[in-house]
Amino acid sequence: MALTGRTALLAALGSLPVGIWDPSWTGILAVNTPLALACACDFALAAPVRRLGLTRAGDTSVRLGEPAEVQLTVTNPSGRPLRAQLRDAWPPSSWQPGTEVEASRHRLTIPPGERRRLTTRLRPTRRGDHQANRVTIRSYGPLGLLTRQGSHKVPWTLRVLPPFTSRKHLPSKLARLRELDGRTSVLTRGQGTEFDSLRDYVPGDDTRSIDWRATARQSSVAVRTWRPERDRHILLVLDTGRTSAGRVGDAPRLDASMDAALLLAALASRAGDRVDLLAYDRRVRALVQGKAAGDVLPSVVNALATLEPELVETDARGLTSTALRTAKRSSLIVLLTSLDAAPIEEGLLPVLSRLTQRHTVLLASVADPHIEQMAKARGTTEAVYDAAAAAQAHAERHRTAEQLIRHGVTVVDATPSDLAPALADAYLSLKAAGRL
Repeated sequence: MALTGRTALLAALGSLPVGIWDPSWTGILAVNTPLALACACDFALAAPVRRLGLTRAGDTSVRLGEPAEVQLTVTNPSGRPLRAQLRDAWPPSSWQPGTEVEASRHRLTIPPGERRRLTTRLRPTRRGDHQANRVTIRSYGPLGLLTRQGSHKVPWTLRVLPPFTSRKHLPSKLARLRELDGRTSVLTRGQGTEFDSLRDYVPGDDTRSIDWRATARQSSVAVRTWRPERDRHILLVLDTGRTSAGRVGDAPRLDASMDAALLLAALASRAGDRVDLLAYDRRVRALVQGKAAGDVLPSVVNALATLEPELVETDARGLTSTALRTAKRSSLIVLLTSLDAAPIEEGLLPVLSRLTQRHTVLLASVADPHIEQMAKARGTTEAVYDAAAAAQAHAERHRTAEQLIRHGVTVVDATPSDLAPALADAYLSLKAAGRL
């Protein structure tokens, strides 16, 4: 029980001579029997809080940045009307800054034996699982002098998924995929492609595609058409070590890598390839394996929702061994990691041959757009030093990328906004070249 009418009572007793009443709450009621009786009646008429029934319903998942609604149904089983203030508590990251007080507090009146439904509108600012905290209810009597207060635990979990901002690029990448797949007039031929059909020769066609046996049976030159192979295995490997925690712009590098992984997973599953996901630093943080094409993207999104960078150095040997156990046949292994010289030269390069001797390896890294801005700076001494530092950083990344390329790795180095489409283009290029 909370005594919330004290201020009002002190004001009401302000006309009494000083010294007649004790300054404590008990003393006030002792010297003013009518007021004490009014408070007792008001408290007695307030609906009990602990007997209330509370249930939840509503959204269980939402993309980061989008609104979600959770309904709270309050049932009043008592014979007294409920006049109350209610606070539905959630973690601070469940709201936009400055909106928590307005969104989490509700006023309600429930007649005896009835129920009311309240809606709490959330807009989370962080990924992961957001757990509902206590629901606190303050029940007022008809005079508003005293209240009953209590809290209820009403469990509910809202999973906040990655925003997948790169999905806007998916239609254009699927159009390019249809071209590669032979469903438009643009056809490709490569080492790892499959025979599709025959058509008449047109100037500009590769003469190596001429089918001489079919040509001998007809009056025109016949050309074989090819399409990329399907049912290839793609393993997306996210490095969740300390380098993924570095912020680029307003978000960690890991978030940009996750967005690129989602676009590639959506594209590859539409291409008929099998997609698995591995997140690793010193141990497995997430693993999605063996999902059907229609279940790949939801499973990957759900696995990435609770993933956070770990402030530890990534174990490159452990990552390589786990990737090899996950990809037991020839696959495309996509490493989403940093291009910083030290982690690559000391960690990845010594074990890279274990991957490249059996798999096609593609490494994607998030570049800092601020370095590009620094490289263009001029006009002051400080700007020139910034430009020199940016040039040095760019040269170091370029040198590291060249080392990887010499080991047979395809490297994609792009800013957060460009990484996802660039990685998708690299995948399509490998497919067009017959390397996948």
